[in-house]
Amino acid sequence: MGAHHQGEARRLRALALIGVALLSTSVLAGCANSARKVSQITTNAVSRDASRSLDTLSAPELQQAAQSTGQAYARDPKDRATAMRYSTLLQMNGQSDQALAVMRKLAIDYPKDREVLAAYGKALAAAGELKPALDAIRRAQTPEYPDWRLLSAEGAILDQLGEAEQARALYRKALSIQPNEASVLSNMGMSHLLEGDLQTAEKYMRQAAGSPGADSRVRQNLALVIGLQGRFSDAEKIARQELSPEQAEANVAYLRAMLAQNNSWAQIASEDKRRNQ
Repeated sequence: MGAHHQGEARRLRALALIGVALLSTSVLAGCANSARKVSQITTNAVSRDASRSLDTLSAPELQQAAQSTGQAYARDPKDRATAMRYSTLLQMNGQSDQALAVMRKLAIDYPKDREVLAAYGKALAAAGELKPALDAIRRAQTPEYPDWRLLSAEGAILDQLGEAEQARALYRKALSIQPNEASVLSNMGMSHLLEGDLQTAEKYMRQAAGSPGADSRVRQNLALVIGLQGRFSDAEKIARQELSPEQAEANVAYLRAMLAQNNSWAQIASEDKRRNQ
């Protein structure tokens, strides 16, 4: 990849992370700041059941949920499910440092719990501590009985470290254990998106969205990659399935504004199309 493409890949990475934060919380204000703290699609490292109902909450609703869950956490900090949900809510509210503190304590209380360690790794990654995050994920893994969730989480962190080939090898391994898993396919799609290969990214995102168990975040990531190609009406149609019309319109308008800032976005899509002809 040449210097020009490396620069555009970095821009795509920044916009992708902004898009993930935007599509997950529908909060425009302060989006760029919180996006730096959002882990790629390592959302899988947190229990899906603990976060599924949070996907379409508005910003005030997220804040209220964090407050009430925080009160429950204060009563019993060792309650595993409550602590993990609280950490997820804190991350969605942009409070990555506090989310990390919650997960660090929980990891001390549950040092052999692989799901806790994976969530701890996610919290580290969201706080920008990628190498410690990688260490936490790898410590949680059992090589003789590999956990596909941990393989996917490790891959997501490696993608953020710029190790795309290693990351994709882990996604393929995860898919060999858990075929057609939506979260892993979505991670694979994001891996290609971060390198500017939007068509391949869309292929994986569509597979993910059509797979059993696909949640709102997976479908919103499909909307993101379609929007990045300038197909705003298609992106808004997908976003409207789970967001309010106002939220979906705001998300697409934000992406449109970001793309309009630099003509090179169109060049990426054009070059990507030529490469795949």
